[in-house]
Amino acid sequence: MVAKEMISDIIPSLRTSDTGIAALNWMDIFKVTHLPIVNDKEFLGLVSETDIYDLNMPEEPLGNHQLSLVRPYVTEEQHVLEIIDLASRLKLSLIPVLDHKKNYLGVVTITDLLHYFAEESALTNPGSIVVLELNHNNYSLSQVAQIVEGNDAKILGCFVTSHPNSTQIELTLKLNVTDVTSIIQTFNRYNYTVLGSFMKHDDEEDLLEDRYNLLMKYLNT
Repeated sequence: MVAKEMISDIIPSLRTSDTGIAALNWMDIFKVTHLPIVNDKEFLGLVSETDIYDLNMPEEPLGNHQLSLVRPYVTEEQHVLEIIDLASRLKLSLIPVLDHKKNYLGVVTITDLLHYFAEESALTNPGSIVVLELNHNNYSLSQVAQIVEGNDAKILGCFVTSHPNSTQIELTLKLNVTDVTSIIQTFNRYNYTVLGSFMKHDDEEDLLEDRYNLLMKYLNT
């Protein structure tokens, strides 16, 4: 999926004639901490909650203030993983999208990115999560898949997390079964380090919280 396919149809852009107070109200309504300032189709930059709180007179139009606006953006054909990377590195609640002529098209929100990632990595499907630690020189997805499938399970999704200045990696697996006891035993038998497993909870809210925490750990790595 590319950026233009994920543009939100509800997040408004600000004009220089809008006040800081109005911007804060919009941020509160849409649960974001940034909003784009746009002049016609020209993207001027992002204003944050912090920027507005620092204003001496937030009831005045934004154009009356000397704002040091950051201008992060993606183009309409950039892949969703590039958007996730940019949002994570800059700790943004949304990312502006521009066309190839640098005209403003809209924004992609971090909430929509999380929903996309959860769907694409099969986190919303029934099953379990297993996290392995291994040396990247020993990483073989085919062997991992063979162990999983040898226990009558399937890998629905996976991703790799690298550790800075280390040869160790974490491999997170989403499996289609809720009981992974035999799978973990087999991994141990093959000398894999199992960092943790997340099975089905009786409380659905706890399950969603586990998935959310895994996503945030991945995005902040």
